[in-house]
Amino acid sequence: MENYNSTQLSQTRRSFLGRAGGGVGAMALASLLDPKAFQVQAAPAQSQRWTGTVKPLHFAPKAKRVIHLYQAGGPSHLETFDFKPVLAKLDGKAMPESLTKGQPIAQLQGQQLRVMGAQHPFKKYGEAGQEICSIFPHLGSVADEVAIVRSMFTKAINHDPAHSFMNSGTSISGAPSAGAWWLYGLGAETDDLPGFVVLSSVGKFGQAQPIAARQWSAGFLPSRFQGVEFRSKGDPVLYVGNPQGITRTRQQRVVNAVNKLNELRDDVVDNPEIATRITQYEMAFKMQASVPGLIDISDESQETLDLYGTKGADGSFAANCLLARRMAERGTRFIQLYHRAWDHHGGIKRNMAGTATEVDQATAALITDLKRRGMLDETLILWGGEFGRTPMAQGSGRDHHIKGFSMMLCGGGIKGGVTYGATDDFGYNAHENRVSVHDLHATMYHLFGIDFRRFTFSFQGLDFGLTGVETPRVLTEILA
Repeated sequence: MENYNSTQLSQTRRSFLGRAGGGVGAMALASLLDPKAFQVQAAPAQSQRWTGTVKPLHFAPKAKRVIHLYQAGGPSHLETFDFKPVLAKLDGKAMPESLTKGQPIAQLQGQQLRVMGAQHPFKKYGEAGQEICSIFPHLGSVADEVAIVRSMFTKAINHDPAHSFMNSGTSISGAPSAGAWWLYGLGAETDDLPGFVVLSSVGKFGQAQPIAARQWSAGFLPSRFQGVEFRSKGDPVLYVGNPQGITRTRQQRVVNAVNKLNELRDDVVDNPEIATRITQYEMAFKMQASVPGLIDISDESQETLDLYGTKGADGSFAANCLLARRMAERGTRFIQLYHRAWDHHGGIKRNMAGTATEVDQATAALITDLKRRGMLDETLILWGGEFGRTPMAQGSGRDHHIKGFSMMLCGGGIKGGVTYGATDDFGYNAHENRVSVHDLHATMYHLFGIDFRRFTFSFQGLDFGLTGVETPRVLTEILA
């Protein structure tokens, strides 16, 4: 026993059997197939960049990256993209019981349900005459670039499970988020920034519902694929700089030493999370050099700052949109911007107008900026929330609504200037070309060259995917 060191003695049975069986079998097969396989060769240099599992892609992709402008809280489709003249005519009158009886209603259950007309007028924008609420004039200026889907529906009527459903395709916690699936399947395009980044901003005109970190979780995928949250104000990453007196060379030595210890432990227990820890130490070290350049907007022209309406790093949605464009330029695969502002249970006329001013200019600026830089065609932009709002009044506001709502898509293979699907005359039920959240995810996959039927992950004996066990459809009608 004295000839065995402590590392050999502490190997787990799983690790030993896995390495021994796999190693002997692989050696035997390799020696049969290629007798030269065991000649001494120089080890190739290895990159820490994850290159994805969908190789080759199932078909030619149109998009390279996603920027998800997540309007958290449930923006009213009836004051954004879904014009309903009938509501104006019946304003204040009782809703037809045939629509609402037995239907899930969040906080209006048992109350007298009365129609509320649109609180702001709509206008037609662009050559196609897209109908958009007049409180979004900047979005109107880019109407010919966007596709509006008016027939979305979802399954969860409360915020947190609805966020989970929109992000992961299920309201049950523990599933990977869309950004994690994207990074796992397609890999990263950058070595020195995370492939999946999350930023958030808080509005001043609505209740800011909390957003849990599980919304960008890797779930049962390896944790290296989870989103990395950047702060919206000041330094986006804490401790990105070295303490006084610590040089980059000394920091590299520390990282190398820690990673060596992790590698020794991984040889013993064969735990994939240790590999994640190693790559994340390396990423953190690289970010110490890349993040300062990312947030230094001194190279942005005054015209660009005016376009977005920000001076940068002020915690606003506009500043985050500018930062998203800079991350997109540097290869970040999936960028998610939460604007927590849209839970308008009261004062919807004032609050919708106020919140619209917080996002309207910057959204249009991002589309314009990407287009003039030649990046819009390969950047898929999503704009929308977790659900919509009721056509019935909740005092001076609207309640949660899951039967019909709207989303906007742009770039990345999306046809501009089109409106797809419809709700009924009251904006209650999606009834024409209904679009589920799974349909949305399947369409996104398609734009990136992925067949949703062929992209799953085996977990606890089952094959899981972002699009669930149903059979979604790709929205070919809105594809360029």
